[in-house]
Order: sequence, then C-alpha cells, then structure tokens
Amino acid sequence: MPDEDLDTLPTQELHDRAIRRAERHLDVKFFWSLLQMIPAAEAMSGDEGESNFDIQFSKGLILDALRSGDGSRGEALRPLFIDYLRRHPDA
Repeated sequence: MPDEDLDTLPTQELHDRAIRRAERHLDVKFFWSLLQMIPAAEAMSGDEGESNFDIQFSKGLILDALRSGDGSRGEALRPLFIDYLRRHPDA
C-alpha cells in the first residue's frame, strides 16, 4: 500500500495491520514501544486513572497492546501505527 494511503485508513485498520505485521515478524521492539506509549495515550484520551495504573503496574499491558486500536486510545496511537507501517511496507 502506498505510504500516503495509510493516512486515509481508519485507526482500527492501522492497528490491526501493525499488530499483524509485528506478530508475523515477532517484532518485540514494536510491541515494547507500543506498551511504553499506552499510558501516555490513555492520559491524552482523558483516562488518567488508567494511565497512572499502567505506569505503576505493568500487568495487563500485553492485553492493552492487543486492544490499543480501540476508541480514543487508538486515535492517540494512530501516528505510531502509521510510522510503523511506513517503515515496514510489507504489511
């Protein structure tokens, strides 16, 4: 898919493609960067309680990564999905 077309995709589609690509390539670096960014994305989306919990307790972050395309959190992480898919166009 051409690079510029990624900007037109829905966030959930970007999330799904990025997750599938990372799973296929066992891209732990992507999952780690996603996990690191989830608390900030939750804070940006107004869910500071969840953000504080994730910062203090890392349990549940893997599940958060798999659902990171949902709702306002997904919108906040949209640039990460686009960047990842642009750097790995084989998705």
